[in-house]
Amino acid sequence: MKKLLLALAAAAAFSGSALAADMAPRTYTKAPPPLAAPSWTGFYIFGGGGGGVWDSNSHTVSTGGVPLSIDSRVGGDGWYGTVGAGYDWQFNSNWVFGVFGDGQFGSINGSINDPNQSLTGRLKDQDNWAAGARLGYLVAPNVYSYVNAGYAGSHWSRVTLLNTFSGLPVGIHTDSFNLNGGFIGGGVENNLNIFGISAPGWFMKTEYRAAYYGSKTIGEKFDGTNVLDGIGIKVQPLVQTVSTSLVYRFNWTGPVVAKY
Repeated sequence: MKKLLLALAAAAAFSGSALAADMAPRTYTKAPPPLAAPSWTGFYIFGGGGGGVWDSNSHTVSTGGVPLSIDSRVGGDGWYGTVGAGYDWQFNSNWVFGVFGDGQFGSINGSINDPNQSLTGRLKDQDNWAAGARLGYLVAPNVYSYVNAGYAGSHWSRVTLLNTFSGLPVGIHTDSFNLNGGFIGGGVENNLNIFGISAPGWFMKTEYRAAYYGSKTIGEKFDGTNVLDGIGIKVQPLVQTVSTSLVYRFNWTGPVVAKY
C-alpha cells in the first residue's frame, strides 16, 4: 500500500513539473506614468460682465478752488460688460505672473449736487480701461488665485443739472470728462472641468477691483457753453467692481499622456 501511495505522489509531482515547463513565461506590465499638468504659460482672452459702485466726497467750489459748501457723500451703482487679453508665465512650479489689459463698458449711474444753488444731476461712469500685472499661486493644477494692480482710466458723462426741489432743468450742465488713477484687486481663475465640464482651454474667473481716481472740478456751464462764474463741483471717485468672465487659453490642451 505504501509503495502505491509513493508511486502516485511521484507521478503527481512529475506531471506538475511538466505542466509548469509547458506554460508561457509570466509577463509584467509597467504602471502608466502620472498625467502631466499643462502649463499656464501663454496668451489668453476673456469677456464677461459684472456690477459696480462708485462714491466720492464732493463739494462746490468757486474760481480758484475756494470751497463754497461742506463735503457730502455722492455716488451710485450699475452694471457693465468687460473684455480683455493677457499673457501669463508659470514659474517655480506653482507660481504664475502675468500682464494684461482690459476695458469695461456700461453705466454705473450716480448723483452729484450743488447745494448752494439747489442743483442736482445724474453722473455716469460710462467706460473704464486698465493695464496692469497680476501674481498668484496655483492652489490646484487647474485653479489660480491671484492679486493684481496697475493703471486705470475712466470716462464720465455730461450732466444736465436740475432744480433739487422741482426736478426741472435750469439751463445749466457740466461737460463729460476723463479721470486717471490706479487700481488694486484680486480674483480666482479655474478650468471649467472642476464643474464636470469637458472644455479644454476654457476657464472662468471672478475678480474684485478697486480703482482710485484723481480729483476733478467739474465746471458748471450755461447750456450756451458759457462758464457759470467759475463755479464747479469737485469729486474724487472710488470705483469698486466685481466681474465674472469666460477665459480662453490658447496653449491649454489638457493633460499630456506620455507614450511608453
